[in-house]
Amino acid sequence: MRREVSAGGLIWRRGPGGVVQVVLVRPVGRDSWVLPKGHVEPGETVTEAALREAREETGIEVSLSEPLGEVSYVFSQRERDDGKPITIFKRVHFYLMGYEGGALSDHDNEIAEAQWIDLSEALHLVTHDTERELLSRARQILGE
Repeated sequence: MRREVSAGGLIWRRGPGGVVQVVLVRPVGRDSWVLPKGHVEPGETVTEAALREAREETGIEVSLSEPLGEVSYVFSQRERDDGKPITIFKRVHFYLMGYEGGALSDHDNEIAEAQWIDLSEALHLVTHDTERELLSRARQILGE
């Protein structure tokens, strides 16, 4: 079993009428809507990785607010070298992040699409239940 650590964030802003909007991304080749996240690189802190991944996957500038929660899951994938399956235990640290500026169209090539979505709609659109729980937690924190 291999262990991996990733980090990401729930990026939010107040939209028209004061409605909380969040950013969801759709990775290339997938039909899933998720929060931006990615691997912690060697020599990088979890918070540094969260900010970097949020910028890369959304194209926008963000500020770190507070820890939102952690998600853990196990999956299998085939190794590139020998094609043998390996089990991976992944822990993802998520942070609440404020929008500072920039355009979602500037996201990197790992992301097919990034969108601002009203928080109430994002709760139904996000693919994974664990991320839906993070959205619910943010809803309470932000008083939405």
